[in-house]
Amino acid sequence: MKKIVNKIGQVLQLVLAAPVKLPGKVGNVLKYLALGLGIVETVLDQEEPLPEAHDIPEKGSKEALERSKADEAE
Repeated sequence: MKKIVNKIGQVLQLVLAAPVKLPGKVGNVLKYLALGLGIVETVLDQEEPLPEAHDIPEKGSKEALERSKADEAE
């Protein structure tokens, strides 16, 4: 999907940069498509899984680890 979005973006950039007279509405539509596609590309690039609660270090994590070991021993 990322490749398809990149190719469409390249085509839009080429059409917008070409020295061709386009009707006003077509030019505006292409600009909005390019803008929306740029947003989609950014979202796809930043798509990362959110960290889970156990991956986030807490304050005093050494103490928390010692407490959990003590709980396991009981």
